[in-house]
Amino acid sequence: MMTHTSVANSLAALGHEARLAIFRLLVRAGHDGLNVGDIAQELNMPASTLAHHLKSLVDAGLVVQERVGRQIVNRVDYDAMQQTVSFLTAECCVGVKLTTDDAA
Repeated sequence: MMTHTSVANSLAALGHEARLAIFRLLVRAGHDGLNVGDIAQELNMPASTLAHHLKSLVDAGLVVQERVGRQIVNRVDYDAMQQTVSFLTAECCVGVKLTTDDAA
């Protein structure tokens, strides 16, 4: 179950231009994911910079990494992505009743 903290961590990880680009690239790659070298080449990003940003996405639970031979394959955790989106939209359009303190 997503909490305010876990959703905030996910959104903070996506709140950087480079990490958002990495995440969107991995979304396009689908369930096969991409290895680190392919991501670096596609985004023209140095390996050390990419590693830093991937760590943030992994720590936020949005990306999972798997060692396949000598390569690290990165994939979006689609369940985590869907849970984040669902958390944001769960109470869409249900209305808000303001208290008199909030209206001031």
